[in-house]
Amino acid sequence: MSKVTLRLFAGAREAAGAGAVEYEADNLAGLLSQAKIDFGEQFSEILDISRIWINGEPVEGDFKISNGDEVAVLPPVSGG
Repeated sequence: MSKVTLRLFAGAREAAGAGAVEYEADNLAGLLSQAKIDFGEQFSEILDISRIWINGEPVEGDFKISNGDEVAVLPPVSGG
């Protein structure tokens, strides 16, 4: 298992009540599944429409994570 930091922004941060959380996981799918369990339905809904970046690069689908990786959850942002 790799120790990673999950960074949360905008609505994801509000739903989780935290800006960063440390996790141990082997892959992105496992990490995000655990975060959904930990933070509940509102977070889960936001996560489903968010972009995921690992170490500053966008990723899609499952992805192997490594010790020290930084995983960012970036919800859509609207302005006016």
